[in-house]
Amino acid sequence: MASKTVDIKTPDGVCDAYASHPGQGGPFPAVLIFMDGIGVRPVLHGFADRLAGAGYYALLPNMFYRRGRAPLFDTAEIIKPENRPKLMEYVLALTPDTVLRDAGAFLDFLAAQKEVRPGAKVGLTGYCMGGGMVVRTAARYPERVASGASFHGGRLVADGPESPHRLADKIRCRLYFGHADQDGSMTAEQIAELDRTLKAAGVRYAAELYTGALHGYTMPDLPVYNREAAERHWQRLLGLFAETLQA
Repeated sequence: MASKTVDIKTPDGVCDAYASHPGQGGPFPAVLIFMDGIGVRPVLHGFADRLAGAGYYALLPNMFYRRGRAPLFDTAEIIKPENRPKLMEYVLALTPDTVLRDAGAFLDFLAAQKEVRPGAKVGLTGYCMGGGMVVRTAARYPERVASGASFHGGRLVADGPESPHRLADKIRCRLYFGHADQDGSMTAEQIAELDRTLKAAGVRYAAELYTGALHGYTMPDLPVYNREAAERHWQRLLGLFAETLQA
């Protein structure tokens, strides 16, 4: 396996990112990983490495690059209740327009790598706030995305015209949603509304409710980690990519 930190030029500056891919063979299908709100850190490096081990070129950008290079937080400190306002300040600064400008730069970067299969559509996966980024990117770049997955994605349905679910009619790829059944950022009512919207738009998707799982269940460095749900997430994610990226 080969891994490194790369710098990607964006319309707003330079984004540091972690890239991982098999050490031999290729070119490989590409996967773009949208981080959770805690940010790029060793746990997410491990996610990229696991995807590389399965035969993909995985790119994990630091979405907080405008504030500095990763890691920006100590995980044990930032999850304390008194630090939540600081964390939310970083998260809320990522507007839909900002995310989509960045996503275009990341897709361009992947297309330019010699290790990436030329001309092929990419896969997306996102966690927490990254779930909405997956939906927005799939809608904005339908000709460049083959599939996308959201795990414990928050606020996929929200009030206002910029809610991710309102983009359903622009999505052409396959999607998967792994919802946590104990997630205040994506309630049962919001999940039902997302389902109704996706079905009405004819989106090809699957959604599952992970029973007994909390928001953040995939992350081994968080107290909400759920090993069974996390491994199920890997089965679903690798299955989706095998069907949509490996042809």
